[in-house]
Amino acid sequence: MSVEFEQDGPVATITLNRPERLNALTFEMYAELRDWFASIESRPHIKAIVITGRGRGFCSGGDVDAIIGELVTRDAEALLAFTRMTGALIRNIRRCARPVVAAINGVAAGAGAVIALACDFRIASEDASLAFLFTKVGLAGADMGAAYLLPRMVGLAKATELLMLGEKVDAAEALDLGLVTRLVRPGDVVSEARALALRLAEGPSFALGMTKQLLNDELDLDFAKAIEAEAQGQARCMQARNFREFHAAFVAKRPPRFD
Repeated sequence: MSVEFEQDGPVATITLNRPERLNALTFEMYAELRDWFASIESRPHIKAIVITGRGRGFCSGGDVDAIIGELVTRDAEALLAFTRMTGALIRNIRRCARPVVAAINGVAAGAGAVIALACDFRIASEDASLAFLFTKVGLAGADMGAAYLLPRMVGLAKATELLMLGEKVDAAEALDLGLVTRLVRPGDVVSEARALALRLAEGPSFALGMTKQLLNDELDLDFAKAIEAEAQGQARCMQARNFREFHAAFVAKRPPRFD
């Protein structure tokens, strides 16, 4: 299988499995990932997600032969259907109420870099790299939401540089820019990402989901509307079980048992 899904307790791990192609994406892989994230609400037993790649790479982007070679033969309508599908994958990762951790075990380029960008946390190998190389293949650097997400992470000037020049960012620079959460030794990437995912899975899931929703929503709100959105979101959290569980645990002098 080109995409493998497995679950260990409350943590699901998605592994891109085309190591001989540095886990380059095919049409089928895009669709499978898009649909899996769209269906997450039907999987309440999953509390956190890790996405990684098998072998030396995280994801080198769209496969040159399987995708680009095919796209140059398609008409405008079919091309738009494809670009909307790839954007839907990123939208579904961001809309997913569960925390998503990217375990960047090697090169993350093109679509692979945007997938990593869409995750909530990025644990990267010390020898990993990212590259938004769309202009290298004659396409706009603004693809799959990159021009929306990246300036909000690294600032407009740096995002312009990364998206227009398409140059590789090594792991150390990525950490300095805030593109990755933490650097670890190459052999520890997946285990560290899973440990973080498990920590998140053991937390208050409704509150974490609300945090992610508000982070997304407030990107496009003015301050007054953001304050009101947080007031409403927090009031909903106060009605959820985990808030009462914290108080009961505090009174009983025991650790809270969140769900």
